[in-house]
Amino acid sequence: MLTPTLFPLRFFFFFIGLVFSFSLTAQRTAIKGTVVDGSGNPLDGVTVTVGSFYTLTRADGTYYLKISKGNNLTVYFTSFGYVPDTTVFSIKDGEEKVLDKQLLLLSNLLTDAEVIDRRSRFDNQIKLDPKNLEQFVGVGSAVEGIIKTLPGVSSYTELSSQYNVRGGNFDENLVYVNGIEVYRPFLVRNGQQEGLSFINSSMVDDIKFSAGGFEAHYGDKMSSVLDITYRQPKEFALRTEASFLGGGITYEDFLLDKRLSVMVGGRYRTNQLLLGSLDTDADFRPQFTDVQTYLTYYLTDEWEVSFLGNYSRNLYKVVPDVRTTDFGTFEEALRLTVFFDGQEDYDFTTRFGALTTTYTPSKKLRLQFTGSAFQTTEQEYFDVIGAYRLGELNTNLGSDDFGEIAFLRGVGGFQNYARNNLDAIVANIGHTGFYDDEGVTWRWGAKVQYEDIIDRYKEWERIDSAGYSIPHNPTFTYDSLVVTGVDGNGVPREGIVYTSENPDDSLELFESFNSRTAINSARITAFVERSQIFTTDSAGDFYLNVGLRTHYWTFNNQNVVSPRASLSYKPNWKSDMVFRFSSGFYYQPPFYREMRDLDGGVNENIRAQRSIHFVLGNDYQLKIWNRPFKMVTELYYKSYSDLIPYDLDNVRLRYRAVNNATGYATGIDYRINGEFVKGIDSWASVSVMTIQEDIENDGAGFLPRPTDQRFNAKIFFQDYLPSDPTFRVSLTLSYGTGLPFGPPQATAEQRIYRLPAYRRVDIGFIKVFKQEGKTYAWNFPNKFKSLYASLEVFNLLQTNNTVSYLWIKDVSTAREYAVPNFLTGRLLNLKVVAKF
Repeated sequence: MLTPTLFPLRFFFFFIGLVFSFSLTAQRTAIKGTVVDGSGNPLDGVTVTVGSFYTLTRADGTYYLKISKGNNLTVYFTSFGYVPDTTVFSIKDGEEKVLDKQLLLLSNLLTDAEVIDRRSRFDNQIKLDPKNLEQFVGVGSAVEGIIKTLPGVSSYTELSSQYNVRGGNFDENLVYVNGIEVYRPFLVRNGQQEGLSFINSSMVDDIKFSAGGFEAHYGDKMSSVLDITYRQPKEFALRTEASFLGGGITYEDFLLDKRLSVMVGGRYRTNQLLLGSLDTDADFRPQFTDVQTYLTYYLTDEWEVSFLGNYSRNLYKVVPDVRTTDFGTFEEALRLTVFFDGQEDYDFTTRFGALTTTYTPSKKLRLQFTGSAFQTTEQEYFDVIGAYRLGELNTNLGSDDFGEIAFLRGVGGFQNYARNNLDAIVANIGHTGFYDDEGVTWRWGAKVQYEDIIDRYKEWERIDSAGYSIPHNPTFTYDSLVVTGVDGNGVPREGIVYTSENPDDSLELFESFNSRTAINSARITAFVERSQIFTTDSAGDFYLNVGLRTHYWTFNNQNVVSPRASLSYKPNWKSDMVFRFSSGFYYQPPFYREMRDLDGGVNENIRAQRSIHFVLGNDYQLKIWNRPFKMVTELYYKSYSDLIPYDLDNVRLRYRAVNNATGYATGIDYRINGEFVKGIDSWASVSVMTIQEDIENDGAGFLPRPTDQRFNAKIFFQDYLPSDPTFRVSLTLSYGTGLPFGPPQATAEQRIYRLPAYRRVDIGFIKVFKQEGKTYAWNFPNKFKSLYASLEVFNLLQTNNTVSYLWIKDVSTAREYAVPNFLTGRLLNLKVVAKF
């Protein structure tokens, strides 16, 4: 009989063997040919696509693409600067068909598009193909999940969509959807509660990401920017998805005589499968739902109006029962058992709406006017009592009691209580403009934002160890009394008796917070930006972008000005290389989380944090194995001032709300991406960095910040069976060194420990039952536009990753034990996606 631990591995090897046998017996089905221009010259780099498979032509114009049999298939030939062309064909199993093509040059009317495409070669951004979202395997959102595989990006928990960029925390990242900044709930304290990300992966059309040195038209944060654009549908489509983790549906259409594009997406997620693998046995009831809509109405050829709306409700309820965690070493193996009473109840409800009017009087000019509003209503209610025992295990391999508790190290209890409520509204109106004329581009914009936040913070924690409440600091006073009496023989005696008393016999809590806060404020921001390409016959091409931002906040009457610039150079070399240097000031005026201190109070004298970026990069496009590859290397240094120190517990950030630190971050990022397997994209990323801070008057000098993850390596890899590309594999591998941590209420100087390294491998086995654009003899698959199923194995190597620690203190020995809070174990998930 297979044990639960070995069964997934044996199933995995059985599946691999089955796939391998298919590869030995299946026949090869493919198309091949030569693509030339109007003069008969071979074209290099033409994209040849059939369904979801594609390849590029070689330097001699030839190509070879393995596909599956089918009738009335369509092959697309596309290349920048040439008119796209198609061919409809049918092919039998084992047949190789020759399809040659001649592409004609586009007319000179599209020179502006050529300038824009050239400019994208110089951008300091990573652009991701949304097709990769369909193949990504992970427990969270596909967009944030695939962002975590990029260089400079780190994460230490799969349960959260949050990510850190070059040492910054998630609050330092900008996220835009259709040019509008979006927000997330404030009070989330661990990944289990977080729920759905704002970004709906099935609605995404374009993904851009910058890890630093970004342009002035992006906002005021110190680390990164993620820029998402949703699709504008041009025809009817329906996408459905179902898995053990939930499901979703996305509807899109082009209505009202092709004037109204409609896209509506609904999602439901439950983490019960994931939470069931944790150490705590409990009644988990997570329910995460959201509905989004994106509408665009084309009034005329020049005017359009669009609306982006979102409603999300993340409910997380849990009634814990018992937790058992084994930790330590073989020489000192320990077991913590906690018995619970009580429950936790979290409710995060957000509403968002944005209305945008766009006026495009010509191809050179575009004007946008946007109004948006965001509201979040958040509730944290919990009252949990725990009684624990800490025992040392019997490690004698010959003992009948091996693995059982040999003796107790300590016993104790705790109680966690909270009644926290937060209601926040963020509303703004703004204007942005874009003008492009003969290679010179101007961008400008202005925005007025109003914020109204009401916070009720009531929370306390009591810890009891061996009959003592912690902190346990008894102080005694002694009194002497002269007494008289008789001894046992009746003889009178006189003496002194000492008595002791504790003058403060009240119950002292480990932590206690009780505050009410209401804040109203406004922000005024503006920017202007200019970019241009300079072409020389001898030296090559130069691209210069300069910009200026300003940000004024009425709460502290501070105005900050942020100049930013980047210079790119593409020499006239045989090798296709671009060198980039970018620098600028990146102020981050506080939002509510940074303003609230550990006791729940608000610092009215808080100031904007500042980071100065220096980024030097090289972008190299090349051919390996006659396939396209790209290598990007970046060196960076960031100088910080007016930093606000914070503590990190799981994903919860607790700020000190004081600008009393300086710091720096420096490192190197490297990424190689391309067709490791012909026709599909994969990549590998490596990052080495450090981020340090120096808190004023603590006498400790520079120390690591809580997000100081020194080394990261990630791989996103895709493959398919050469004989049958409908069988595919997608793998995500992550490795990151541990973050610094210390005991509760520790200072930066006391964070002398490191979490164990984060190691995780997720793999998915995909079978495509219906390819887009393909017709089958069996009629059932033809009812779908596409259909595939994916068997996913999360945490393939069954690694016990640690996200944080539960600290247990034994008063009798004055010793503290750090008990690891482990993340999810190995799990199987089945996902089915159908498009109509």
